[in-house]
Amino acid sequence: MAVQARASAVEYTVVPIAEAHIRGFRAALDAVARERRYLAFLEAPPLEDVELFVRRNIERDNPGFVAIAGGEVVGWCDITPMVRAVFAHRGVLGMGVLEAYRGAGIGRALIGAAIAGARARGLARVDLEVLSDNARAIALYRAVGFVVEGVKRDAYRVDGRSVELIDMALFLDGAAP
Repeated sequence: MAVQARASAVEYTVVPIAEAHIRGFRAALDAVARERRYLAFLEAPPLEDVELFVRRNIERDNPGFVAIAGGEVVGWCDITPMVRAVFAHRGVLGMGVLEAYRGAGIGRALIGAAIAGARARGLARVDLEVLSDNARAIALYRAVGFVVEGVKRDAYRVDGRSVELIDMALFLDGAAP
C-alpha cells in the first residue's frame, strides 16, 4: 500500500517500511531525537538495533510506514504489538517527522496508514505517550480518534526541563469504556 500526496508544495509517498529504508529511518529517528523535545531517545539506537527492530516488525507483519520525499525518509509511524498474551490485543505507536517537513500532512498520512495496518492485523487498541507541551501531536492524535487516559507528572526530564507525559489510546474495536 503506497500513498502519494502533495501538500504545502511537498511531494511525498507513504510506503510500508522495507529493509532498504533502515538507514534512512535511523537517520530520521536520530534527527528527531536530537531535537530533545519529542522522543524518549536523545539519539537513535545503534544501527544494528534499528536493523533488528525493523526486520522483526517486517517479519511479524507489524504496521510500519515511512514517508519518502526527495528520495529520503522524512517521517515514520509504526505500531508494535505488545508481546505478552494478555496484552497481545494492544500495540504501541511511535512516530516522527523531520522538522522541515512538519505541517505538510505527512504525520496524518503516516498515522492513517499505520492505524489501517493495525486494524488489518486485528489489534483492538493502540497506545501512545506524548509530551504535554507537544500541542501539534496531541491535536493530530485527537483528530484521528485517540482519547486521553491519564497524565504522568514529572515523567520526562531532559536538559533541566520536566514535562508531563499524556497517555492516550485509540480503541479500534469499539470496546472503549
